[in-house]
Amino acid sequence: MASTSEVPADGTGVLQLDPWLEPHRDVLKHRYSVVEKWANAINESEGGLDKFSKVELNLHSLRSISGYETFGLNAQPNGDIKYREWAPNAVEASLVGDFNNWDNEANPMTKNSFGVWEVTVPAVNGSPAIPHESKIKASPSISRIRQSSQANITMVLPGGERIYRIPAWIKRVVQDLDVSPVYDAVFWNPPASDRYTFKHPRPKKPESLRIYEAHVGISSPETRVATYKEFTKNMLPRIKYLGYNAIQLMAIMEHAYYASFGYQVNNFFAASSRYGSPEDLKELIDTAHSMGLVVLLDVVHSHASKNVLDGLNMFDGSDHLYFHEGGKGRHELWDSRLFNYGHHEVLRFLLSNLRFWMDEYQFDGFRFDGVTSMLYVHHGIGTGFSGGYHEYFGPGVDEEGVTYLALANTMLHELYPECITVAEDVSGMPALCLPHSLGGVGFDYRLAMAVPDMYIKLLKEKSDNEWDIGNLAFTLTNRRHGEKTIAYAESHDQALVGDKTLMMWLCDKEMYTHMSVLTDFTPVIERGMALHKMIRLVTHGLGGEGYLNFEGNEFGHPEWLDFPREGNGNSFWYARRQLNLTEDHLLRYKFLNEFDRAMQLGEAKYGWLHAPQAYVSLKNESDKVLVFERAGLVWIFNFHPTESFTDYRVGVDVPGTYRIVLDSDDQAFGGLGRNVKETRFFTTDMPWNGRANFTQVYIPTRTALVS
Repeated sequence: MASTSEVPADGTGVLQLDPWLEPHRDVLKHRYSVVEKWANAINESEGGLDKFSKVELNLHSLRSISGYETFGLNAQPNGDIKYREWAPNAVEASLVGDFNNWDNEANPMTKNSFGVWEVTVPAVNGSPAIPHESKIKASPSISRIRQSSQANITMVLPGGERIYRIPAWIKRVVQDLDVSPVYDAVFWNPPASDRYTFKHPRPKKPESLRIYEAHVGISSPETRVATYKEFTKNMLPRIKYLGYNAIQLMAIMEHAYYASFGYQVNNFFAASSRYGSPEDLKELIDTAHSMGLVVLLDVVHSHASKNVLDGLNMFDGSDHLYFHEGGKGRHELWDSRLFNYGHHEVLRFLLSNLRFWMDEYQFDGFRFDGVTSMLYVHHGIGTGFSGGYHEYFGPGVDEEGVTYLALANTMLHELYPECITVAEDVSGMPALCLPHSLGGVGFDYRLAMAVPDMYIKLLKEKSDNEWDIGNLAFTLTNRRHGEKTIAYAESHDQALVGDKTLMMWLCDKEMYTHMSVLTDFTPVIERGMALHKMIRLVTHGLGGEGYLNFEGNEFGHPEWLDFPREGNGNSFWYARRQLNLTEDHLLRYKFLNEFDRAMQLGEAKYGWLHAPQAYVSLKNESDKVLVFERAGLVWIFNFHPTESFTDYRVGVDVPGTYRIVLDSDDQAFGGLGRNVKETRFFTTDMPWNGRANFTQVYIPTRTALVS
């Protein structure tokens, strides 16, 4: 790679990493220029991405309003409350509620030439006129609104219709399902004494990212919604003990339907009230920081809930405020609305949203959901990606989506140098994880989404002696050089009802009868535990530059995940994680839990995730043996279902004496202990399998050794 000074400033720097992109030079240059054009326009009219996404500019500038500190309801130091909202279709607007006796004339708003409405509600005796935790709620009728202490924006449309809406930038909403599924918005403005004060700095960006993917609400064995405070008390120590250094929190952005797993967002600036208060979430993140854990938010900017009464849909009565109008603005499979990334105010909303979560809650970065949908006009629906470069540079690419993601990553990495961004993209778009300066989209990592699909296919369709070791190694190593990947054996997707976790595929009903040490160690359980460990270890060592696990899967959680819904009688039985199973010393789950810990701690010691990609020296299809070297370690996997091998010759590049640092067959991990821990392997100065030396090892059936 050329030095920074030699990188062309036209988006073609990626060609120095991947010359095969040369036929698409013009497209790369065009993409780069479009992003630059947007950035320059924002610099000229807004004072840069920083101010655009956060602070107020001079009220007489070209664009008078900017960012989350000035849009929505914001208390001023003198007790006044400023409220601003973008609603160009409205011809009248006012802020109404219990504080002004629902008088549509009491607090009228004024509209500027860009369709932004504004009003200041004066303080009353030095105190805000809208008290802390007052409800701010949209409703279809005045009679319903007056039943509670609320306030909202009311607008008159060109046809004369009056509508009521929750503020788009609202920072807290609450739901009372006994009354209505529709959310009430709350003005969150606690006194200084009740605001959580962050005490700990953000940790540095880890060299190796080991992510624990978690959902606050299910993080309890009890059949209810768990809280932020319980997660802080119970889950953070558990995650730290296991050796992870990052947490990915799901379903934090407020969503109307719990069973959507957080992927139907209707209030983008509101932390879900199901789990507690905003201050509780801040305490969770700050406590994680005190433990050296970074916290990523699962951010959903790929689409939005189609809710009208408590969402963004039809906010000002039009079909096309935040979204594209007509069919272009609707996702046919997700039944949701699609953002118009080419609109100035939509960019302000989304970029400000990222700033808000970074500043207000001190998150350390984001896992962007649904990136494939954002990158392509077909949203990945009915499209298989073959890997041909024409798929990434042709008419199927959504230029506006690519531009938004590049602007978001540029802003985040410029303003927060330690920020981490992860893309959930199944397509494999080149340069997705390269900086904009090289012609990339700017993500730090992408998820290796083909890996879990491979394992499910193997377990569903192949017998153990039919496993293709070459294909396994290929899938785990098939990633773009210079672009970092997060590998995982299974995520929340594989835990959801309708699918099975790996442990369920491996053991099925015997998980309910033979996971106690007091029962027989049946062939099914022996196989299941062995392969569960081996699958995770080979993924960890060979699959990427980062690793992810969904909570509970580390110890082979025995049941799928199913949220309360009409189809299951609104039951919480499967909307929980039975973390207590690892604490029962009579259950074998503890062994899998300890093996997972050993993997994470081993990586922390040897750093294989940030080491260069592995060198695979052996893929033996008849023996079902896979051997590779990475981070100065030799990794040996015997996937054969029945055969153990004595004095098995393994090529190694570095001569010397090797000892076992991790053995999946160790009795501490529920194995049979067929290798002695103190075993040493000595090299012989003779080439083997393309390596300068060899050693001979004993590898029992279904065992992995790291030396």
